[in-house]
Amino acid sequence: MSINRRVIAFINIGHALDHLFMLIYTTAVLTMAAEFGRSFGEMIGLAIGGFIAFGAGSLPAGWLGDRWSRRSMMAVFFIGGGFAAILAAFVSTPTQVFLALTLIGLFAAIYHPVGTAMLVAHAERTGREIGINGVWGNMGVACSALLTGALSQWFGWRWAFAVPGLVSIAAGIAFLAMVPEGTAPKRAGARKTLDIPRPVVRRVFIVLMTVSVAGSLIFNAVNLSLPKLIDDRVAALAQSPAAIGGVVFAIYALGSLSQLLMGWLVDRHPLRAVFLPLSMLYVPCLFLAVGAQDVAIVALAFGAVFAMFGQVTINDTMVAKYTTEEWRARVYALRYSVSFAGSAAAVPLVGALRDRFGGFEWVFVVLGLIAVLIVAGAFAFPHRPEELAPAPRPVAAE
Repeated sequence: MSINRRVIAFINIGHALDHLFMLIYTTAVLTMAAEFGRSFGEMIGLAIGGFIAFGAGSLPAGWLGDRWSRRSMMAVFFIGGGFAAILAAFVSTPTQVFLALTLIGLFAAIYHPVGTAMLVAHAERTGREIGINGVWGNMGVACSALLTGALSQWFGWRWAFAVPGLVSIAAGIAFLAMVPEGTAPKRAGARKTLDIPRPVVRRVFIVLMTVSVAGSLIFNAVNLSLPKLIDDRVAALAQSPAAIGGVVFAIYALGSLSQLLMGWLVDRHPLRAVFLPLSMLYVPCLFLAVGAQDVAIVALAFGAVFAMFGQVTINDTMVAKYTTEEWRARVYALRYSVSFAGSAAAVPLVGALRDRFGGFEWVFVVLGLIAVLIVAGAFAFPHRPEELAPAPRPVAAE
């Protein structure tokens, strides 16, 4: 296996672990709430520190990745995140839950600015590799529900944190052993910078920041809500964490196909041509979910997940096509810092609206209104066929 493929393999594994770490709690909380004697809204609110750290940590992580070492930062992500997850398995008070989740978020913040920059640097076809990497991340999201539900029901919620933690530490040790320092790919030539007028650059940046914030808020709100939503709305699965986890896993696993599709499309079509039709899927799915039950809510949840996963590929490709290698980790860091700040707002939004109104109806009304911003961003994004100009092919380091 070439060094490029080896690096990409570890980056993909890291993406799965990153999303798994951040979403263990959303399923574990179904069991933890009764043990801690708190409501769902109160318990889910303890996750806010983790999501704030997830966003705030992106900027220093991206800076360190560019100025120090992306390889070393990824090792810190694998091993540090693993120890943080194991620590979460030993919490016994709400304060300890908050602190452990915040520590997990801090280490998880490393992945996106550093790992995505490494992926793009070693990719031969950017859209394809971003799409495949997205599927790995989505499998982490999906397995967070399936694995956590099963471990919580059969062994207890503490094992749902400890097992992924041990896996991540092992992956980090293997990464250090198999990916030596100094593995940045050699390029067959310098990347040509697109001759883009400044007004177009400003418009792309504004659209990217807007849809990143809106999309991340929707993404996190859906992720936080989905296990409890299935518990509330699908009568046949109520009070069965393993069954709920299985349904959520299926929704995420099928929804992840959108990233493969988007990755294939953005290599062949200008971004706006792909972005615009995808954005149209958000609004009807979210508004129709307000009162849906049983099979209908599962189908609508799939539609929303399909749209939000595909949007991640669109946003990452915007950065890949409009930035240079030297600045890419920092631009990804800015994009993820802003977007994860928006995602942190989903925690009090979901908790407060769910507890105040006794259901998720108003959660989806608010999310549907926010989704209108993504549609507006798609209409505002410039149509530039020159985006399809091939980038130089990476050559594996000897």
